[in-house]
Amino acid sequence: MSTKRTKGVTIVYPIVYGNTASLLPQKKVPDSDHTHKWTVTVKGINGQDLGHFIKKVTFKLHETYSNPQRVVEHPPFEITETGWGEFELSIKLQFIEGSEKPVTLYHNLRLHSYEDDGSISTSSKNKPVQSFQYDELVFTDPPETLYQVLTTQPIPTLPSKPSNSPYSLQAEQDELRKIDEAYRKVQEQMTLYKNRNDKITKELEEVKAELD
Repeated sequence: MSTKRTKGVTIVYPIVYGNTASLLPQKKVPDSDHTHKWTVTVKGINGQDLGHFIKKVTFKLHETYSNPQRVVEHPPFEITETGWGEFELSIKLQFIEGSEKPVTLYHNLRLHSYEDDGSISTSSKNKPVQSFQYDELVFTDPPETLYQVLTTQPIPTLPSKPSNSPYSLQAEQDELRKIDEAYRKVQEQMTLYKNRNDKITKELEEVKAELD
């Protein structure tokens, strides 16, 4: 029997996911080289739990962890571990309506603060780290049961200007401008290196012609 869907409807639900991390006191984990304690979580933009429409979340850690695939079936959807290294982990969201396709997110676990040049910040070494990113779950023609659950309470929206939340439409626009500026600089550098390469190639051909 096919699931009845709500045709012509698109629901966008904003979320954030990422991790916090803090330096462990020395020898906090006996017989281990672990240096940090960290928590990975997925939640609403204002800290809302998502248990009303998410059935379970599967966190897939680095294979060096025992039982690297961790399933959380109740909010808060998060796991806490200790470790010494940074790695990419996946976060699979499965919804209360089984016919809705799961969504998989990817997050680079961060344990350290970094300078603009990519080096680890020594001045922030002992300070807690927060690394979160904004995303949107888009439900197109959702199943009727999921639609009803999603619309029983107000869907959070981004404020137009920065507030207590680090996420806002203005912050999104600022981030897009930064990305555009970085892209422009990369393109300029690529053009510069191409021109240099063309010049060197031409000079080599001229030298080769003289030698011949």
